[in-house]
Amino acid sequence: MKRIVVDMDDVMADATGQFLYYYQNEFGIVIQRESLHFKEELQGFPSEHHEAVYQFTFRKNFFRSMNIQPHCQRVMERLNSHFEVFIVSSAMEFPNSLNEKLEWLGEHFPFLHWKQFVFCGRKSIVHGDYMIDDLPHNLRGFNGEKLLFTAPHNMHHEGFHRLNNWLEVEQYFFENVQSPNNQTSKQ
Repeated sequence: MKRIVVDMDDVMADATGQFLYYYQNEFGIVIQRESLHFKEELQGFPSEHHEAVYQFTFRKNFFRSMNIQPHCQRVMERLNSHFEVFIVSSAMEFPNSLNEKLEWLGEHFPFLHWKQFVFCGRKSIVHGDYMIDDLPHNLRGFNGEKLLFTAPHNMHHEGFHRLNNWLEVEQYFFENVQSPNNQTSKQ
């Protein structure tokens, strides 16, 4: 059975939206998501606020209260019934994120078993057939097919197969990967 490794932040969960929401609440300034396009993380925020924006990730409930990317739940449930799926997230840098990410997954993806969750410091230890991630450095060390999930901070990166949203993820796996001649379905 083919193994798919899926990232959380800015893939399953809308981390960019969370930063924008916290920023508006903290500073009273609305930053449009489009203004972050083609800029590295934090670069779309005023430079004098970069440290404050980074510190949002250490606040209680930052990871727990993120919104789900559109269509993610339905597509993940479908993937989970046809492939071996693991959620792999870098969670060691932010102490609150371990429990918050576990709770978030349990609430929004009850069809996934806790044994499918891998929280780590570096994703280069993970192996599989496909990895969906928003950060090119995570994909570079991966042994399988590298799939870049579009986020504002990676729009200028090339060299990976790009998936712009969860409908494209579904299309990629069920029109390109799965076929009647291969064995991707769970038995």
